[in-house]
Amino acid sequence: MIKTIGIVSLSSGLLGEGFVAHEVKIGLERLDKLGLKVKLLPNAMKGIDYIRNHPEKRAADLLEAFRDPEIDLIMTAIGGDDTYRLLPYLFDSDGLQSCPRKPFLGFSDTTINHLMLNRVGMPSFYGQAFLPDVCELESDMLPYTFRFFRELITTGTIREIVPSDTWYESRSDFGEDRIGTPLQAHPNSGFELLQGSASFSGKILGGCLDTLFDIFDGGRYADMPELCRKYNLFPSAEEWRGRILLLETSEEKMPPEKYRKAVTALKNTGLFKEISGVIAGKPMDEAYDADYRRILIETIGDPDLPVVWNLSVGHALPRAIIPFGIEASVDAGLQRITFPG
Repeated sequence: MIKTIGIVSLSSGLLGEGFVAHEVKIGLERLDKLGLKVKLLPNAMKGIDYIRNHPEKRAADLLEAFRDPEIDLIMTAIGGDDTYRLLPYLFDSDGLQSCPRKPFLGFSDTTINHLMLNRVGMPSFYGQAFLPDVCELESDMLPYTFRFFRELITTGTIREIVPSDTWYESRSDFGEDRIGTPLQAHPNSGFELLQGSASFSGKILGGCLDTLFDIFDGGRYADMPELCRKYNLFPSAEEWRGRILLLETSEEKMPPEKYRKAVTALKNTGLFKEISGVIAGKPMDEAYDADYRRILIETIGDPDLPVVWNLSVGHALPRAIIPFGIEASVDAGLQRITFPG
């Protein structure tokens, strides 16, 4: 059972800005009501500029959170876009490799941190973060989101994922005057099998496609591809053998042309010849949903590779939590993903 959560800012330093103070207050109060103690790591609240300029401090916070015996779960504050800059500070010395295992939770740019943990053989959890989920401005956390968060903090794992019966439009105004304002809700369909067998298994890995594309394309940060290659961040085709690839897209709502480039970059690694299947998240606000489905199938170019669409994970609301690094069984017919281990 999780008793203490350590909160880290590994990408954006938004958590420390005054204009989100009302959200932070809501989140901390919710965790307190759940009986959880919170440790804000030393640099987590130092704001956008400080966090941007000090990747070494972000890395130090992450290492401290892993090494602090009182912290049972490490939770990222939010995503961002440059956590790749932590690589030298986590791998060039006695860093991440020597840390004890414990649950780590985050999504979006945190995809890079999950790949770092995968590199050292450490399981992790993808799908939620403190500001976007625990600090939700509605009267409580979204029910489907809370279901998985509660399971993680009470059991230390996730045993099963089933579809949400609702999806929500994203919030555009996070001002204090929006506290208690409900999100616009819509009926949600279940997991949708786009091609291949409805049942497949393997360990899940992946995350935000925008971030995965940046590993291979220097359009956002020119040095990112080189640094990721230096530290062998992205698994080789052989290391993908038998795994399940998770893909979801960010709030940037990339146009279809970029989506095609991003999926093509993954295809060029050879991973689609090795994996057992793909599970894909609903796009945020269902942006480009039909285009993304079509492009994904066209680009993969193998009708036998299973592809399951419409998971509520990552940037789309609400959010499940998906374990990485443990065996998973996907059954689109029974509408469930199970983690029997």
